[in-house]
Amino acid sequence: MGKKVYLIYGSTGWLGGICKQLLEEGGLWEKGREGDGKEVHVSRTRLEDRKGLEEDFEKYKPTHVICSAGVTGRPNVDWCETHREETIRTNVLGTLNLADLTCSRNIHCTLFATGCIFEYDATHTIGGKGFTEDDEPNFAGSFYSKTKGYMDQMLKEYPNMLILRVRMPISNDLNPRSFVTKIVSYNKVVDIPNSMTVLPELLPLSLAMAAAGLTGTYNFCNPGAISHNQVLSAYKKHVDPDFTWENFPVEEQAKIISAGRSNNELDCTKLEKAAKDLNMPLHDIHTAVDGAMKAAREAMDKAGTWPDALPKKLGPGNKPQ
Repeated sequence: MGKKVYLIYGSTGWLGGICKQLLEEGGLWEKGREGDGKEVHVSRTRLEDRKGLEEDFEKYKPTHVICSAGVTGRPNVDWCETHREETIRTNVLGTLNLADLTCSRNIHCTLFATGCIFEYDATHTIGGKGFTEDDEPNFAGSFYSKTKGYMDQMLKEYPNMLILRVRMPISNDLNPRSFVTKIVSYNKVVDIPNSMTVLPELLPLSLAMAAAGLTGTYNFCNPGAISHNQVLSAYKKHVDPDFTWENFPVEEQAKIISAGRSNNELDCTKLEKAAKDLNMPLHDIHTAVDGAMKAAREAMDKAGTWPDALPKKLGPGNKPQ
C-alpha cells in the first residue's frame, strides 16, 4: 500500500487541530488501512497562495491532503456579508487552487465543506425526504453559503476530491465553536429540525474514508434531524440541569442577523454505507448528541472547571438573574 503522507491545511483551527491529533495517534479509523508507515505534516500556507501550495507539495510529497481551512466569519457568517472579497479569495479561489493542484499531481484531497447550502422547500419538507448528494444547492441566503454552493458543484469535476458536507458541528468538549456552546449563549433560539455533525464520531470516519481513498461528495452528518430544543434538552439533561431557554420565530431572528441561515435535513444513506463498509461507528443524531453531552459533563467533572465559553449564571434565555 506504500507509505501514507498526510498534509493538513487548517491545523490551527478547530477541525484541523482534531484531525492532526487523530492522525498522529492512529486508532480504529486506521485499522486495516495503515499502509507501510505514515507521516503527518502541517502547513500554514494560505490556500490563495498557489505558489506556496506548489512548494508544499514539492517539499512534503503528500499522498493525502486534509483541508479544513476556509473563511466562515467571526463571530459568525454575518462577517462574510461585509468582507466579500476576502471570502471569495479563500473559499473560491483558494479552494480551486487546492483542488486543481492536488488533482494534477494525483494527490487524494479531503475537503471539509458545508451542507449549509440547502433549505427546506416544497419537495424537501420538515420530516420529509432529505437532500441527497446529487441535489443542487437551493440556498444562497448568505454570501458564505453562496460561495460554498458554487464550490459544491465545481468540485465534483475533480476526481481526486472527497467533499464532506458538514453541518452545525458539535463536540464533546463544549468548544466555543461547537453549535451547542453557541446556542446556549444566545438570548433566544429558533426551534427547527436540522442535520448536524457530531465530531467525535465523524472526524475519525473522515480519516478512514481518506485512508481508504474514497472520493466524491458525502452528506457528512449523523443520520436524522434534531431540533434546537432537542439539543438544548440534552445539554440540560447532562451538563446543566438548571438551564432554561426561550424560543422565537424565524421572522424575529431575521431582524437581528445580517445574513439568512440554512435549515435542512440531508440524506445520509451514502455515508451510512461507507461507515458500514469501513467498519466505523455512525449513530443517529439523537444518540450521538446525547452521548456527546454526557461525555462533556464527564470531562468537566474530571477537570473540575466550567468552560469559559459557557454562561456561568443562567436564567431565562441565558440572562443572569
